[in-house]
Amino acid sequence: MTPQAERFSIIVAGDDDAINLAEGALLVAASEYPGLDVGACLERLARLGVDLSLRLRPDISAADKIIMLNRYLFDELGFRANSDDYYDPRNSFLNDVLERKLGIPLTLAIIYMEIGRHIGLPLQGVSFPGHFLVRCALREGAVILDPYARGVSLGVDDLKARLAAIGQAAVPSRSVVAAMLTAASNRDMLGRLLRNLKAIYTQRKDWLRALAIADHIIFLSPGHAVEYRDRGLFYQHLECFRAALFDLQSYLEMLPGAEDADAIRQQMIELQAVAARLN
Repeated sequence: MTPQAERFSIIVAGDDDAINLAEGALLVAASEYPGLDVGACLERLARLGVDLSLRLRPDISAADKIIMLNRYLFDELGFRANSDDYYDPRNSFLNDVLERKLGIPLTLAIIYMEIGRHIGLPLQGVSFPGHFLVRCALREGAVILDPYARGVSLGVDDLKARLAAIGQAAVPSRSVVAAMLTAASNRDMLGRLLRNLKAIYTQRKDWLRALAIADHIIFLSPGHAVEYRDRGLFYQHLECFRAALFDLQSYLEMLPGAEDADAIRQQMIELQAVAARLN
């Protein structure tokens, strides 16, 4: 295990409130960039926040802080959505997003929240269906913001339209939409980041990178049986048969009634035969 992976396993084992989200995201990026200086990246983010905070009047309202944050991040610094190459893995690595100023909804939201924290904005992530958002509690009520769209504020009708665009069959009520706007935990956000990368690498059949991400997912969610199954299949593709057998066995022990249990048992029989021939 690399020092960065060990650090990731340590921070996600603690209380959710104690997890430094930006650090966790950068530790994920270190699976791709083993020499990544996580501390330097965190300092770079902090400097951006301090730079903006020094420009603000002491009596500035939260609503005006949001306007200033949007201008600073998107107009001045030039952060933007990478809609041309959405599934580029670099969009999910926070160091790359900082360097290239291109990202997906989640990574742009993490940077938005981190800089917003330095200017006293109570920002929280929202795992809205299909598109990650940010909420901010104001005196007048919560406002929903979209860092992927330059921090635009979204009303209920906008959110309903987005649900319709991703195939939501029925038009949801205001209360249903409101229920979709609960704050995401730090673990939720790191899990979403990791699942994005896992899906990209699986689609590309890049099993070695998929394996590194699967390790991080299991550090984050050791009770999720399906993650052991998937990691076992990545090991199988990499011809690490004993490791594959161990994970597939763990999957069946954790979820003996799984729909694919019979298929996995048959696969294990075949793997055992291959492993025996290699002895």
